[in-house]
Amino acid sequence: MSGITRLIILVLVVIVLAVGAYVVIRQAEVSRSDLPALARLPEFEFVTHEGARFGTEDMLGEINVVDFIFTRCQGPCPIMGGHMSELYELFEDANNVRFISITVDPEYDSLSVLRAYADGMGVRDSRWLFLWAPIDSVVWLSESGFMLAAEDLPGSHTTKWALVDQNATIRGYYGGTDLASIEILKTHIVQLVRDMR
Repeated sequence: MSGITRLIILVLVVIVLAVGAYVVIRQAEVSRSDLPALARLPEFEFVTHEGARFGTEDMLGEINVVDFIFTRCQGPCPIMGGHMSELYELFEDANNVRFISITVDPEYDSLSVLRAYADGMGVRDSRWLFLWAPIDSVVWLSESGFMLAAEDLPGSHTTKWALVDQNATIRGYYGGTDLASIEILKTHIVQLVRDMR
């Protein structure tokens, strides 16, 4: 094989690899930017661990990551709390990203219990809120708003997290105990923050 033939083959291989890389990168960008609009949250009003009212209108203009927890949980909640805490620290400088944990055990998780739990998780500001409401309201919001099962609470609560955009629209679900899913969530949060600009 002559040197010119080798050079032509090498150039063709480089072109094919470059086109392939472009296609892969473009598909990744499209999948990030085309997060589906799954459902808009209904109107609700709960109470934060700080004693303030908090509802759908308060989610507007913010990117919100929402999970359902209870403070006595010895199963997935400590893992989920650890992951949420990492995100809370990671997005410390993003004042338009908020984390919301809704208790599924309102009989035990009073506002004072939730305040102590928030302190234990290192919460220093209102970027991470713990919400309280009567159990029937929690079940309704979980099932009718977030489309997540809420049977046999508190023990069988969902470990799914919801990503909610600045229009109070659900844009994705993620496994709160799954590191790979959390990594995808991070990229989707960044994408939604960029889309707000």
